[in-house]
Amino acid sequence: MAAAALLRHLRRPIHAPTAWLALPLGAIWAVITARWTSGDIPGMWLPTGLVFTWFAVTLTVADLRSRRLPNALTLSAYPALGLTLAVAARASPDVSLAWHAVVGGGAFLAFHAAIHLWRPTSLGAGDVKIAYPIGATLGAINLTTIAPALLLASAITLTLYCGVKSIHRKSTIPYGPGLLGAATVFVTFPNLVGGSW
Repeated sequence: MAAAALLRHLRRPIHAPTAWLALPLGAIWAVITARWTSGDIPGMWLPTGLVFTWFAVTLTVADLRSRRLPNALTLSAYPALGLTLAVAARASPDVSLAWHAVVGGGAFLAFHAAIHLWRPTSLGAGDVKIAYPIGATLGAINLTTIAPALLLASAITLTLYCGVKSIHRKSTIPYGPGLLGAATVFVTFPNLVGGSW
């Protein structure tokens, strides 16, 4: 799988079993495709959903394996998701989709950058770098998606932390998987928060 090969060929390689990437990505793509086929997701959202979830799964595995979100992935998410969001904005009957994406990305980035500046050890630079593409994608769904996504990200991270802490007392949990997991829920099910299209 391309994601596993990409992780292995980073400047600081991350070795992850192909199944860790292929199985969750295949399952998520099957759900997105089924929702598109049934009319629950408009066709203009399909490219964004597929590209976003590729980055989400790949970055989640990278963060769990290495406790970092590599620049090669976080920074390439900007043009990749920017392109799919531009296509969605062009095809959308909602003329404010592009504006919502810009505002959502800016708000999400500002929130995460403020936390990183306040407590650098609680939130890594990779989390801040990926915040804009995540926020832009969530904002394109609806600006009201931002707050529930942050709450769900915190809940997922806390649940993972409690589970791991009960087994390994000195373990830590990265924030990226919770953040990316929460965003994936809303990208896959945009009608949970009333997608603006």
